[in-house]
Amino acid sequence: MAERIYLYDSTLRDGSQAQGIDFTVADKLAIASALDAFGIDYIEGGWPGANPTDDAFFARAPQTRFAKVSAFGMTRRAGRSASNDPGLQDILNANTSAVCLVGKSWDWQVETALKVSTSENLKMISDSLSHVLDQGREAHFDAEHFFDGFKANRAYALEALKAAHEAGASWLILCDTNGGSMPSEVHRIVSDVKSMLPDANLGIHCHNDTEQAVANSLAAVEAGVRQIQGTINGIGERCGNANLIALIPTLMLKMGFETGVSMEQLKEIGSLSRLIDDRLNRVPNRHAAYVGKSAFAHKGGLHVSAMARDSRSYEHIDPALVGNTRLILVSDKAGRANVLNRLEQMGIEVAADDERVTELVKIVKDREALGYAYEDASASFELLARGLLGQLPRFYDLLSYRALNECRMDAKGHADTLAEATVKLSVAGSTVMTVAEGNGPVNALDQALRKALTPHYPVLEAMHLSDYKVRILTPSDATAALTRVVIESRDSDGHAWHTLGVSANVIDASNDALFDALTWFLMKRGVAAQK
Repeated sequence: MAERIYLYDSTLRDGSQAQGIDFTVADKLAIASALDAFGIDYIEGGWPGANPTDDAFFARAPQTRFAKVSAFGMTRRAGRSASNDPGLQDILNANTSAVCLVGKSWDWQVETALKVSTSENLKMISDSLSHVLDQGREAHFDAEHFFDGFKANRAYALEALKAAHEAGASWLILCDTNGGSMPSEVHRIVSDVKSMLPDANLGIHCHNDTEQAVANSLAAVEAGVRQIQGTINGIGERCGNANLIALIPTLMLKMGFETGVSMEQLKEIGSLSRLIDDRLNRVPNRHAAYVGKSAFAHKGGLHVSAMARDSRSYEHIDPALVGNTRLILVSDKAGRANVLNRLEQMGIEVAADDERVTELVKIVKDREALGYAYEDASASFELLARGLLGQLPRFYDLLSYRALNECRMDAKGHADTLAEATVKLSVAGSTVMTVAEGNGPVNALDQALRKALTPHYPVLEAMHLSDYKVRILTPSDATAALTRVVIESRDSDGHAWHTLGVSANVIDASNDALFDALTWFLMKRGVAAQK
């Protein structure tokens, strides 16, 4: 049987220390439930007594089905007994099944930060962990600054671990607190610790200050560590923590370890990653390993041609193992293989030797030379392809439009801006003219189009524009530049699609992107086109 690696998630504590992150109690409860459902072994809820949010979380901590909830804190203060230390009592009052206590393992930190003797620090570690065990809790010891401490004073760093081990700690966690260690150092030091304490259960806790937290964690595993601490998406103080989203698939698929996550649950790892981003109102990293939208995206024609014969040519795993999908991009680097693969993914049937495919490749390359970017606007590419293949439905014809932006100054000198758009179009055999106002000319144009079209296509009520991006393509004369507009639209089910337009006039570019957005949605909803 495969060896077992235990996963300890500290997102709710380490993650909350990142700049710009502030979890609510509801956030923490939802994330904890998701971590439990995913198969995480330990969920660190926070530091009881440190702030009202953590206190409220522990007061309402979810009843987990699999994971053990852990409370974090520090060893007793100098000059107090463990049983008479208020901070330690707050931790125990959280009534979690596991407790993780942090203590100094670097003699320089003991003397300068704690300002106590090295011998007193060892007693603080031993007394505190013994007290946790006496209360019937599972005890973990975070050896803070362990790797720096080991390099400075190997004997004392090991004494700190021995004090925790002899006190009964279930796990000794070696912390690269400053995130400055190299993988080779981590492997060498963990191997040394393992030889000195062969019967101790070792863990690893790495920070990402040199972008090596994942590499250091894996090096520690290779040297004998069997618990990994980290956060979802690597969020954490400064540069972050070891990223469990990258670590878990690597441990299971590359190194052959067993975790609490089943192969079926592993397919949900992308959903877990996006849950955290959604809670933090952050855009997911499309280049994230395993789960990013670009993790299995292929753009080069040579790559796609080879993958058509065997996907192992340019993919290290089957994307389905982590719930991801292969994405064939269409761009100026595309060849016939890219286009054929993309058309197949879109459900468009065309013969491999169809000359229209060659024409489509040329059109894409010519347009991308002008500033189009179809890899970020697959809906516009699909409409382009269907148009060339004679499969594009026509839902309306725009006859004319006008967009105005008026700024009026009031008596106090404050600006009042009003945007108005007028559209004239042909739909269902009739000519329709509408006028609408908006908070900008593009919004007004969108409102006018909807006003004209919704009576004929009521399903348009189920879609809305969710993002609007403008890119200047010729910055040498920015006020008269060629402009690319990309619009993200979403339907009532949360599905998103991207369309684009390119023009020297930003309103024209926006109109083209709006036309594609409306047309693609109506086509996908199976709406009958006008005759």
